[in-house]
Amino acid sequence: NKRKIWITARQHPGETMAEWLIEGLLDSLLDDDNATGKLLLEKANFYIVPNMNPDGSVRGHLRTNAVGTNLNREWSNPSLEKSPEVFHVINKMEATGVDLFYDVHGDEALPYVFLAGSQGTPSYNERLAHLRDRFSEVLKLASADFQSEVGYDIDAPGKANMTVATNWVAERFDCLANTLEMPFKDNDNLPDADTGWSPERSNKLGEASLVAMLAVVD
Repeated sequence: NKRKIWITARQHPGETMAEWLIEGLLDSLLDDDNATGKLLLEKANFYIVPNMNPDGSVRGHLRTNAVGTNLNREWSNPSLEKSPEVFHVINKMEATGVDLFYDVHGDEALPYVFLAGSQGTPSYNERLAHLRDRFSEVLKLASADFQSEVGYDIDAPGKANMTVATNWVAERFDCLANTLEMPFKDNDNLPDADTGWSPERSNKLGEASLVAMLAVVD
């Protein structure tokens, strides 16, 4: 009867900060002295893909897999030929179900940490809006690196791109789904002239993400 929490990262292989976030999240989730992780594991089963695009990572690609496919435009119709990574993850999701989906990315243009949700999907409703607001509010408290003022334009109702993971998963499973974006250079919300955005800050944001998940898991 546990909730099913799915987390994917690095669909775009050049966005290495996404995998660093997963490392921090896993370290906290599996730490016996971390009360947040222990309670979450009592309430939820986690399905985590730290690197959705290992072939693209090895080849040094920014956004595509080994055959040149952008995985985050394949979710409505994946294939073994073009996007086996998405194909197999979806098959596993169908077997387990999904109650919360968290897809972790980096953004080259916006120097902020922010969420992109599923507001434009056909079945978006007040329940999902409430969950998204709660998740965002708690993540902002858990990490001063996160903010909710700057981000992508919100899709009009029913106008979401359904080939994108967050939108497809939200619609298919009627669940809370978010894309988390991190900056490539520095976070203008809390700049650090010495390091800019870093693996360490990504790690800490992974730990903070668990707090936001705990706030909505019930």
